[in-house]
Amino acid sequence: MTAHRSRRTVSADERPAATEGLLADGYRLALVAAHDDGDAIRIVSLFLAGMPDRRVELTFTVPAGTSALRSLAPLSFPAGRFEREIMDLYGIELVGHPRPRRMVRHAHWPRDWYPMRLDAGPPPDFAASGGFPFLTVDGDGVYEIPVGPVHAGLIEPGHFRFSVVGETVLRLKIRLWFVHRGIEKLFQGRAATDGTELAERISGDTSAGHALAHCLGIEDALGITVPDEVHRLRALLLELERLYNHATDLGALANDVGFALANSHAQRIREQLLQLNATVTGHRLLRGAIRPGGVRLRALPDPDELGAIAEDLAEVAALTLGNAGIYERFAGTAVLGGAHARDLGCLGFVARASGVVTDARLEHPTVALPVSAISAAGGDVLARYTVRRDEFAASVALACHLIDTADMRLDWLGAPPPTPRVASSGVGIVEGWRGTIVHRVELDDTATITRSKIVDPSWFNWPALPVAMANTIVPDFPLTNKSFNQSYAGNDL
Repeated sequence: MTAHRSRRTVSADERPAATEGLLADGYRLALVAAHDDGDAIRIVSLFLAGMPDRRVELTFTVPAGTSALRSLAPLSFPAGRFEREIMDLYGIELVGHPRPRRMVRHAHWPRDWYPMRLDAGPPPDFAASGGFPFLTVDGDGVYEIPVGPVHAGLIEPGHFRFSVVGETVLRLKIRLWFVHRGIEKLFQGRAATDGTELAERISGDTSAGHALAHCLGIEDALGITVPDEVHRLRALLLELERLYNHATDLGALANDVGFALANSHAQRIREQLLQLNATVTGHRLLRGAIRPGGVRLRALPDPDELGAIAEDLAEVAALTLGNAGIYERFAGTAVLGGAHARDLGCLGFVARASGVVTDARLEHPTVALPVSAISAAGGDVLARYTVRRDEFAASVALACHLIDTADMRLDWLGAPPPTPRVASSGVGIVEGWRGTIVHRVELDDTATITRSKIVDPSWFNWPALPVAMANTIVPDFPLTNKSFNQSYAGNDL
């Protein structure tokens, strides 16, 4: 479907007013990408607004001789975080930033090595050069509880530092980027047709979502229009990905309050869905089906099977919330208010559970679909549970609609995309199961990727976890963290 697009180049003096005007007009800052053009650092800010689909890019150039950027953090919390990322990876000085501390760069990173610069060269030796400057909370009875970065089980590394009085949390600080892999750098130099497998591995439980966002960006850059049926089959894959992840989370939330039986049944349902994925695409995590210009499925799911699974999961959810003890643990725990969710730029089920209705399937559609907007007002663990539960039912209904109206043809992989005559850029926007995913790619005139900027919804949602934990108790942290369930890998890149 057609989006309204605008690209503007702004000066240093014009940039703050242009940004403030877009935010006031209902746009959100979705992405900020820095580019080392050799003689200057070019910074592209992508603003999005939906219904109708609107996209505005503001481009600002920092001359190589100055390497200083006037901060927009006072205007937008997400802008301040994007700026800190640029500071760490490109060596740009931030002027007027309220908290210009390192974010991506850990203590062992070389101080003068900026890996995204053209002249960065191979990485030098990494050695500790000082600790991270955590804010100390003082007072009678205040003490700190450090958790991580190494955790039990399968949890990825992240450090959580609690300042508490008794069991009450005064402040929580999260330290991420322990699994920074240089994903965006790995895209550079790849052919436009050779980046999907890497995109599928940005965050393993969102393989289809990131693959599709990448492919939409490539298609946008190359001017490729794919048939509506391709978009519909891709949409089906996204709903299958949403189903197995929501089923997993509903079980895990029950398990965190001691209801192991519900978790066992939820994991059984998850296994059914993973086996269904393998039948549909040949891969349990839906990899290999989405490619630039097309999609390839092996079979369509059985709508009756999906309907039975939906009834099964609804029963598990009803048994979970029917337990008075579990309901009391969920209700009123770790409340994220709507105003905080908006200010932080939250996305996906985290935003919708706080009453912020946002869904890229409605705001930035590739094809018209009967999407049901799910939301709740409580902002607590219960709301984040019920939004997932209701989204599961809505996703099954949407998947069945897509199956019933599908064309008989399942293989839409044709000729490779054409080679552009000039350098170009494109944007891909997808509503993954956690929320809106955005990829922005730039190609040269040989269809080689020169820059890929990736934003997983976890980038926006992780900062909301400490806000929700304020004035809760330490024992509620595992439950609260699971109710958010953000991706470490998707954030760290």
